Amino acid sequence: MSIKSATPGRCRLPSALWKALDREGLSVTEALRRARLPAMLRLQSAATVTTAQYFALWRAVEDLSDDPGLGLRMASSAETSAHPPSSLAAFHARDYRDGLLRLARFKRLCTPETLQIEENQTTATVSHVWPNAVEAEPHIATDITFATVMELGRRGAGQTIIPLRVELRRRRPTPDVHAAYFECPVRYGAERDCLVLRRTDLDLPFAGYNPELLEMLTPALAGALRDLQAQTSLSDQVKAVLLQALPSGRPDIAEVAREMGMSERTLQRRITDEGTAFRDLVNAARHTLSHRLLSDQTNDMAEVAYMLGYQDTRSFYRAFRIWEGTTPKAWRSAARSASLQ
Repeated sequence: MSIKSATPGRCRLPSALWKALDREGLSVTEALRRARLPAMLRLQSAATVTTAQYFALWRAVEDLSDDPGLGLRMASSAETSAHPPSSLAAFHARDYRDGLLRLARFKRLCTPETLQIEENQTTATVSHVWPNAVEAEPHIATDITFATVMELGRRGAGQTIIPLRVELRRRRPTPDVHAAYFECPVRYGAERDCLVLRRTDLDLPFAGYNPELLEMLTPALAGALRDLQAQTSLSDQVKAVLLQALPSGRPDIAEVAREMGMSERTLQRRITDEGTAFRDLVNAARHTLSHRLLSDQTNDMAEVAYMLGYQDTRSFYRAFRIWEGTTPKAWRSAARSASLQ
């Protein structure tokens, strides 16, 4: 079995997406036009789009629909068989934990998105990041990811799994469709988007566990993932780790090396071989993340500076002027004006 993956930072748009938009009564042609993408894209199964184009398409869909529950509904109404092989395998896993880990491991084969799962003694927190994004992801993209995680557990275990809570950075929509779907408290205006589950729910067995199917799918998926990673430079991989770690503190090279499964000395040598330095990669990750954080109007400048690892806003302002030739406030204002056009 051979499974093709998109190139790093790009993704394919499955035919199931166009069918889902048709079911919702939304014009695919108009969505592509608003996103400034070619109308023929829906007919090209091998075509790929960048992360920025992917976000533009979802923002166009949001504008056309003006329905805060669209993403939740699209994910919850999608048939399991319509999922690509990279996520279909998760629905036939041994239990919810196994399914989540498979979903996280192979998700990048269909979208340039990284799913993170953090477990402690009582909870399991699911979040996601887009390593190649320079702006905040559309709300609908987050809704589809979190609803897919919930549908995986609910369909696999055959019961209505209810999270402990959901945290979303956006403002509360009207109506509050998230509380109705997740059936748990929803905190808006949060520091990050995350889904908090009971850890015990991850032990729930899946009725559709199919080891024979997994035995066929897993090697093919793993091979496609290796091919994808081989196309990505080490510097890009380090930057992706830094983008995930920066909001929680300023990671050092030893921490990044542990995350990547190699020694600090090996990582340092390989970074040098690529003609760069760890400090430059930290700076590049900060630059990329600054766009994403500034695009979220709920983040004030002190919060942005802190999440980028700066001790004060003055240090952040100096760095941003070097990157962009303007102040963070002016950049944010210009970006907001452009998004409203």
